[in-house]
Amino acid sequence: MTDTVWPALVADIGGTNARFALVAEPGAAPTAVHSLPAADYPNLPDAVAAYLERVGVRPHAACVAVAGPTVGDRIVLSNRNWDFSVRAVAERFGFAPLLLINDCEALALALPRLGPAEVMRLGDGDSFGEPGRPLALIAPGTGLGMSGALPTAHGWIALSAEGGHADLAPVEDLEIEALRRVRGERGRVSLESVLCGSGLERLHRAIAAVQGLPTDALPAAEITRRAASGGEGSLDRLCARTLTTYCALLGGAAGNLALSLGARGGVYVGGGIAPRFAAFLAASPFRARFEAKGRMADYLRPVPSWLILVENPALSGAAAHLDTVHRTHHAGA
Repeated sequence: MTDTVWPALVADIGGTNARFALVAEPGAAPTAVHSLPAADYPNLPDAVAAYLERVGVRPHAACVAVAGPTVGDRIVLSNRNWDFSVRAVAERFGFAPLLLINDCEALALALPRLGPAEVMRLGDGDSFGEPGRPLALIAPGTGLGMSGALPTAHGWIALSAEGGHADLAPVEDLEIEALRRVRGERGRVSLESVLCGSGLERLHRAIAAVQGLPTDALPAAEITRRAASGGEGSLDRLCARTLTTYCALLGGAAGNLALSLGARGGVYVGGGIAPRFAAFLAASPFRARFEAKGRMADYLRPVPSWLILVENPALSGAAAHLDTVHRTHHAGA
């Protein structure tokens, strides 16, 4: 790693959007943030080139957060038909280094930096959680990501995980019957198959089938809009029932994650979906299902849960990762 890292490029590459920013120096906030539609570009290098042409800056290094595993030189995104060589991208743009990190890892590294104005409380729990204890992240978007941030003597580290592909656990009869239909359609019901954007649409169709209601397929944005509107039409009520069920299942998954990681510092809901219906989520069964873990309810009751409201937090996490790697390298040099 060279001494001249800054200015650096940071990026958060999801299934729908490719977000880029510049970091001027260690500890600085990302600036010149732009979000590009991923579908407009054949692959990552094309999107990087478009951004750099727009800002007119030549970064010396980069940290790119991607939706998918970051093992080896060849990177394949989970929810976007992009694959690329890390080495080839670094050589093309002169990045020394080019660091790759999972997008949920980057978002997890941003959690300790979030301020009170950047989150919304979901239910009860201690105001700030236990200091110095793990933080958990569940992030529904185009897919469903999970991660955690763990405190160490050298700062926070993030977990690289693919928890969205674990099995989904229904609780209520409606959930069981709806997910039976999802299983018939897909063969298996993972967390991501229901708790992402297309999963909300899938859940809507399944609940309609359980209740014997005819319905046209609706996009996720329309389901959430109708659910939040409080309308009394049959379609509005179906959307409200769907979103209520979605929030309950999300709360159950978040509680399971808190138990698995021992996340006494708090659990955060990120991603691009939940902020669209923040008030609905806060009033939903999310928190009740979060705590409904039998004899472990007392363990979870003090654990706070938060909805992340700030835009592009993963860019801050990518910057933190680049800064940590740079400091660690020079400390050991």
